[in-house]
Amino acid sequence: MEASGTGNMKFMMNGALTLGTYDGANVEIHREVGDENMFLFGLRTEDVAKLRPTYVSKDWYAKDPEIKAALDMIKANVFSLLEPGLFEPILRSLLDYNDYYMLLADLRSYSEAQDRVDAAYRDAKKWNRMSLVNVARSGFFSSDRSVMEYARDIWHISPVKF
Repeated sequence: MEASGTGNMKFMMNGALTLGTYDGANVEIHREVGDENMFLFGLRTEDVAKLRPTYVSKDWYAKDPEIKAALDMIKANVFSLLEPGLFEPILRSLLDYNDYYMLLADLRSYSEAQDRVDAAYRDAKKWNRMSLVNVARSGFFSSDRSVMEYARDIWHISPVKF
């Protein structure tokens, strides 16, 4: 359940645009580049806290035709014709074990975010500007700054002059 945000930061430094949920490194990337230079989707922490006690993934499956169609295609082995049942563990996780990460609750938001990605990509000038903003604002994630903050805030040590 541990993730590393350094991958997203490396992508950012190379001009990639983030498509992701508002957690981990994406919170810091968002702080640096803003809504207009990345594609966020999904529930926020406070939304998850409110929804989790009553979340029933099978209800999301039943009420959303797009979710139902996608999962039914997985169940029908559309994506695993040569190895039927390959994705059965995913279906069990989502439906039988109540989708711990609440992925079905985020699916509609993800789909809308992907539409925004597609639209931005069709506008080369906009896409390039967004990419350049990401590269320009990635300096915040330098190891020099990180080590200095760790030294000051966690280890409580000062630099030594040579």
